Amino acid sequence: MIFGLFKRRNPNAAVVDRLYLAIAAASRAQGFYRDLGVPDTVEGRFDMLTLHVALVLRRLATLPAPAGELAQDLVDHTFAHFDSALRELGVSDIGVPKKMKTLASAFYGRAKAYGVALERGTGLEASLLRNVFGEAAAMPDAPARLARYVEDAERLLAGAPFQSFVDGTPPFPDLEPPGGSDR
Repeated sequence: MIFGLFKRRNPNAAVVDRLYLAIAAASRAQGFYRDLGVPDTVEGRFDMLTLHVALVLRRLATLPAPAGELAQDLVDHTFAHFDSALRELGVSDIGVPKKMKTLASAFYGRAKAYGVALERGTGLEASLLRNVFGEAAAMPDAPARLARYVEDAERLLAGAPFQSFVDGTPPFPDLEPPGGSDR
């Protein structure tokens, strides 16, 4: 396409793509959908991707430059994928901006809610129940198990060096097996 010739290429594109793919892979782990009953729908996948991106953004916000630039590039890349997915789902060119506004509001609202809950040390389970499970989890222990996963991910990411994000290897925990944990 000729218009691609005039587009400036982001020098961090390969880094951001690697990071995004790692986050997307973590958010698609079958255990979320099979063992926790996260709805395997467009909305459920959006919620899991949003959760994982938000966790990475929280960590990048604590790191020195150029982590802020990488964080912004990750957000831009994520929203470019949202736009592309909407178009693949058949949303018209006229409808995409309205849907993107809705997605942006949901993304930032969830990211803020998870961040506040993690900082306060309370409310994460309720926030996950409301946002991921829609107030009715198929499995009663699913919100608590997902909250433990998020807390474990937060701890792992907090110890991750910037280079792990550049390399596209942010550490995410395994989902605890059914039956609970020893906590």
